[in-house]
Amino acid sequence: MDKSLSKQKPNLLLMSHRIKLDPDQPHMKKIFELTDELLNGGIAVIPTDSQYALVCDYQNKKGINRIRQVRRMDKKDHLTVMCHSLQHVSTFAHLSDKNFKLIKRVIPGPYTFVLPATREVPRLLVHPKKRTVGIRVPNHPVTLELIEDLGRPILAVTAKIPGVEYAHPEDGDREMFLSRFDKIVDVVVDDQEPLPSVKTTIIDLTGSSAVLLREGLGMNELLEALALEGIDLEESTAV
Repeated sequence: MDKSLSKQKPNLLLMSHRIKLDPDQPHMKKIFELTDELLNGGIAVIPTDSQYALVCDYQNKKGINRIRQVRRMDKKDHLTVMCHSLQHVSTFAHLSDKNFKLIKRVIPGPYTFVLPATREVPRLLVHPKKRTVGIRVPNHPVTLELIEDLGRPILAVTAKIPGVEYAHPEDGDREMFLSRFDKIVDVVVDDQEPLPSVKTTIIDLTGSSAVLLREGLGMNELLEALALEGIDLEESTAV
């Protein structure tokens, strides 16, 4: 066993429940099973339109803390509120007219938008100093069906385990990657597709200009949408 896994031993479960789903037409009975797991306080590894994600019900404080433990994240690290629609987005983030129109053009898609958080966002998901939240509407049937059936957003962050071999999406071996989460999460969803290695694009929309925090999938479509809305794009100067 990897040493880094043995350190997490107090949090290990007996065994994760594995669900196989068609990525284009997921069987709704299995979606219901996945929803029940989250409603019962579980955390899961699921596919998205970029990399696999660690997820839980966004209201599940214990689940959020478990995910932070797996990822070894501190309070300053952004977690993402994964939504089903623009209506969801406007509930959890303050949107200017330009940002509303921009996001409407590119969702669903592989983008995370950093936006000013509303009071609907739990404190655990808000940046402690900036009062911002990461918002995403993924273009993946499994994820969207799950959020719709749950009836509210899910908390999400890229699924990986620091310091553990084959526990990163970039490693390429899907079965080896998914098996690393056995006994750590409650359910693992396998869409039986090649393991995606490219990340989402992250855009900060809290200022007058859009700031590119991370370049990933969908850049051409994003640049076109920014130009149509007359929004300038700046590179992040953060070190």
